[in-house]
Amino acid sequence: MAQSVFHNPSGGLDFLGMRQGRRGGVEIIYDDGVARRMVWRVQGRVSENQLGEALSRAARQVKVVPALYAELRKRAIVVEAVLG
Repeated sequence: MAQSVFHNPSGGLDFLGMRQGRRGGVEIIYDDGVARRMVWRVQGRVSENQLGEALSRAARQVKVVPALYAELRKRAIVVEAVLG
């Protein structure tokens, strides 16, 4: 899996990315560029293209995190928050 990164094209600091996690699974990373960083672990198998499309669409929205949840829900992609 290649790492993929998406930024808001309107010049916002919001960042969404996907990466290979320490345990080998896929993780989604969100950073607002100021104070908030969130990580989710993708549950089950998912197409890299399908996940990339969800992240790309969410990154283009004003409210990135709610848009991300909506895009994941549309594609039946299940995630769990990674704490710590």
